[in-house]
Amino acid sequence: MAAFQDWARETAGDMEKTIGALLPPASAIPKRLHDAMRYATLGGGKRVRPMLAFAAGEISSAPIERLRIVAAAVEMVHAYSLVHDDLPCMDDDVLRRGRPTCHIEFDEATALLVGDALQALAFQIVSAHTLCDDAGDQLELIRLFAETCGSRGMAGGQAIDLASVDQEITLPQLEHMHMLKTGALIRASVMMGARCGRALNAAEKQKLDHFAKCIGLAFQVVDDILDCESNTDKLGKTAGKDQDANKPTYVSLLGLNPAKQFAEELLQDAHKSLDAFGESAKRLHQLADFIVSRDH
Repeated sequence: MAAFQDWARETAGDMEKTIGALLPPASAIPKRLHDAMRYATLGGGKRVRPMLAFAAGEISSAPIERLRIVAAAVEMVHAYSLVHDDLPCMDDDVLRRGRPTCHIEFDEATALLVGDALQALAFQIVSAHTLCDDAGDQLELIRLFAETCGSRGMAGGQAIDLASVDQEITLPQLEHMHMLKTGALIRASVMMGARCGRALNAAEKQKLDHFAKCIGLAFQVVDDILDCESNTDKLGKTAGKDQDANKPTYVSLLGLNPAKQFAEELLQDAHKSLDAFGESAKRLHQLADFIVSRDH
């Protein structure tokens, strides 16, 4: 098995090619929209969600062709969510992945349409390709994906986030918000990737889902820590943005060191939930460590 860094680099490169081939060419009409869609999705990002889909697929021996489609779809939805999050009516940011945000590089109307089009394309590709041996299983995969994107997932989490500015909320409320806003797509990446292979039994699904929930929450805790400790150049986005906007975070509720301890506890819980999968979960273990130890 290749070293983690080599595997991660190869997977990111694979995703760049796959997404580039699935997106409309920039020369196709409407050219400005298609150019902006490619700008928002290509040439940057850690590709954590696609890597989670690929790693989860190893547990169920999923074919690589299926995993490419699922991974591309979740990354398109992730990219769309970033484009919309950066809009002036949301987080109002001008920097993403070390370059101007989509609405700055193009314009607000185009950025709005980019998000709409990327989400539609994601559902187009998961419905146009065979991802599961059983048609009912594929319908369930698409249902999970749709729920992830909606008011009980990412959109709902963003709505709660916006409503929480300048408000005092409890730790359970903060966790609920981030289980939706950040955790839902991370969970979907894992569960959709795993569904592309052999059928998992109920106990396996429960353990994998618990892993995904833990690591999705840990991802946000680390984001909150980095927002305080890192800088704009390293993050590729505006550092200190949440504090300046008076948004509740794990650091503001717990303090910096307790937030770090919480991330470590979530990591250990995530690792434990994979015990039953043995060597097939190695990439998921490595990704969990990467998510919590990353510096950007």
